[in-house]
Amino acid sequence: MPHVTTASLMQMKQQGEKIAVLTSYDASFTIRLEEAGVEVILVGDTLGMVIQGQESTLPVGVDEMVYHTRCVARARRNALLITDMPFMSYSSPGQALATAGRLMKEGGTQMVKLEGGAIQLETVRQLTGNGIPVCAHLGLLPQSVHRLGGYRVQGRDEASAHIMREDAMALEVAGAQMLVLECIPAALAGEISRSLSIPVIGIGAGPDCDGQVLVLYDMLGITSGSLPRFTHNFLEHACSVTAAIAAYVKAVKAVSFPAEEHCYK
Repeated sequence: MPHVTTASLMQMKQQGEKIAVLTSYDASFTIRLEEAGVEVILVGDTLGMVIQGQESTLPVGVDEMVYHTRCVARARRNALLITDMPFMSYSSPGQALATAGRLMKEGGTQMVKLEGGAIQLETVRQLTGNGIPVCAHLGLLPQSVHRLGGYRVQGRDEASAHIMREDAMALEVAGAQMLVLECIPAALAGEISRSLSIPVIGIGAGPDCDGQVLVLYDMLGITSGSLPRFTHNFLEHACSVTAAIAAYVKAVKAVSFPAEEHCYK
């Protein structure tokens, strides 16, 4: 796999080639992801739930994100590496700059991800103005789960859909170089993806995004408890972890995943 950059991801979007993204939290899985052709690796704050056993992502701290990012960065060779900025680590542009600086300098990440729309525009401008690539995140925001009243589909009414469209465009103008859309109607996600020049990655957002992301442990079927409808166990019919990851990449590229049963209306 050739070296993946923000520029090459933009080219993939322009050429209509789907982007395969998965989470990783350690060196061993990172090697498997690269062998299978995953273009983007996300060190997600989901590690709080799938590794630490927390009920949400909220308890995860910056030190933990730096540690896991460093583990992944040591094994990464070609994929683009993104790291979540954890809850309450970017509540002001200055704090965000300090957090992102640590994730890049100490952790070795290449891009940071933050949640939120209009409220984050100044922060996005601050980060990108200092040379830090940003991936934005709209729709279901796991760090705002208590305010949202749980893990619920977002953007189903026209008012909230309009705000999401406006936020997406504003985030791109502010300098975001990628956008994640989580748990929103497939039609809305497709509309937003077509309206932006930056790659839009979906998770529970239908097949018309420029790429897909899943939590690695979910797509391997090893997450405890019930799984969200937008995931799929790719290990069930595979002979190995690497084969399961390769099957995911192939399904994303062929637009056979997500299928209708994984989408929201």
